[in-house]
Amino acid sequence: MLQVKAKWLAYVATAAIGLASMAAQAAGEMKPFILGSTTSGSVADQVDTVKKSLTDNGFEVVGEYSPYDTAHIIIATNGALKKMAASHDRGGYAAGARVSITKVGDQVQIAYTNPAYMAAAYHVKGDVAGVASALKAALGEIKEYGPANGLSADDLEGYHYTFGMEYFDEPYSLADYDSHKEAVAAVEKGLAAHAGGTTKVYRIDIPGSKQTVFGVGLSAGANGNKYMDDKFIMSEIDYKDIRSTAHLPYEILVSGDEVEALHARFRIAINFPDLSMMGDNSFMNIMPSPDAIKAALTEAAGGSVDEDY
Repeated sequence: MLQVKAKWLAYVATAAIGLASMAAQAAGEMKPFILGSTTSGSVADQVDTVKKSLTDNGFEVVGEYSPYDTAHIIIATNGALKKMAASHDRGGYAAGARVSITKVGDQVQIAYTNPAYMAAAYHVKGDVAGVASALKAALGEIKEYGPANGLSADDLEGYHYTFGMEYFDEPYSLADYDSHKEAVAAVEKGLAAHAGGTTKVYRIDIPGSKQTVFGVGLSAGANGNKYMDDKFIMSEIDYKDIRSTAHLPYEILVSGDEVEALHARFRIAINFPDLSMMGDNSFMNIMPSPDAIKAALTEAAGGSVDEDY
């Protein structure tokens, strides 16, 4: 009898340790977006309030745009984000926090990118907790959201959607120049001309490094390729009750004398890791988008576009 009891106690102890381990693992999982608050009214009603709250909490608003009527996106940065971006020579993607204001039915959702998730995804180091605290103070924090199950920092640092799809360190190579200054000027020129259907949303120069990151809006217009269009792509993949509008905009990074962008098969998947491969609202519906996005960003960078695109 004592042996049975001892075995039972050992089983309970082992189960408790297992549950504790699972809880600890779950606690370390993250999702790409944070819902700050919800309200009523219109998107336009919230824009100035959100921008003021960001600046009151130490952020600099560096750009904003409306990819479609029901959404407005604000990009903000601060010293901590720029310092994190400078932690390696491709860290510029993490320099801006993307804040979205989205109308869904009668509700206006105010959300933003999760700084801890993005830091892990983009391999940067720094004061993530301070950035998260400042964003929470500015915008609130109801919950993290995106996929049904979150990802750990280890998952994100080695993330790719599935076999054969790209990692963080497999970007598009858009163009190269003789200097950082020349590369930045070329991107500025291309975006000003709306080359490839692009629009400049923001520019952040990373102190202490030869990195400049541009936020880029993508619009096919009346006669362009819909598969590169922000509105079309989001209509296919951003369908849940809480919208992931802060996925936008895409980025062009000038690092040294080279111009690159994250591969769309990574850039989309990192924010929509549970998007199905086939069926309604799936990658299959935007299968031509990675090539179409690459072509548009290459034109903006002044690079050579493959005719197959």
